[in-house]
Amino acid sequence: MFMETHRFEYSIQSMANVLGVSRSGFYQFLKRSKNELEKYNPELVEFIRETWLTSRKNYGLVRLLREVKKAYSIYGARTVRKVMKLCEIQGKQEKRFRIATTDSNHGNRIAPNLVQRNFKPNQKNRIWVSDITFLRSSFGWIYLCVILDLYSRKVVGWSISNSNDSKLVCTALSKAIECRNPPKGLVFHSDRGSNYCSYETRRYLLNNKLRRSNSRKGNCWDNAVAESFFGSLKREMEYNYFYKIQEAEELLFDHIEVYYNRHRSHSSLDFVSPVQFEVMLRKNVSNNSSLGYPIT
Repeated sequence: MFMETHRFEYSIQSMANVLGVSRSGFYQFLKRSKNELEKYNPELVEFIRETWLTSRKNYGLVRLLREVKKAYSIYGARTVRKVMKLCEIQGKQEKRFRIATTDSNHGNRIAPNLVQRNFKPNQKNRIWVSDITFLRSSFGWIYLCVILDLYSRKVVGWSISNSNDSKLVCTALSKAIECRNPPKGLVFHSDRGSNYCSYETRRYLLNNKLRRSNSRKGNCWDNAVAESFFGSLKREMEYNYFYKIQEAEELLFDHIEVYYNRHRSHSSLDFVSPVQFEVMLRKNVSNNSSLGYPIT
């Protein structure tokens, strides 16, 4: 309810006058909500609140329910939904707005599509996907390039710049290579934008023994994982407008390295974070190795 959310910013009487309700009606609502909430386990209520706040107010019913099931297996969707309603908790909704950052009208070499929408490799460091998006600032667009490991959805490299050029891509690649030390032949998949198909980017990939892969022309689904990441980022980041590029870099570091990679759960990873998924992978490999099982 608007009045409850903003009760410490504006006077109750002022909000009541604007909304055309009575003060007494508002306080009766608060009392009813409190009485309703008291019917539920206070530990559950606090757990849902804390989990939602820890998710930076991003989690909706599906993810909150998964977290509740891990801690309290006896509670179902109806209970969680009711507590969320009483506590006025809801996940952030996607904003349908996009500016094209891909310039595919160029004469550079296009690579074949080696991924073919196979978004589930069986090991990490087999396929990386990359894309570029824009961020608003007081001095024009800031461009963000990210590289994700398709296996764990972890962001392994990223860079920002005032220019949407080859250097933006190569800087992100440099960080990813330093972070992961990928094997020879790793597939680097992207759209067919001029910065991904430029001589500089092609040479950089060749020197590091990585294979290029490009989406088909005008087919965004061929790079759906990278595009989906940007949809989540713009929906979940608290700030989407920057005054300095240093400010953008600091806030993006916090969102990508601290929150997204380490804490944000993914439905495709059985609702764990990319880092947690890779830790689980290492433990499974270690256990199989100690039991004498072959590692494939």
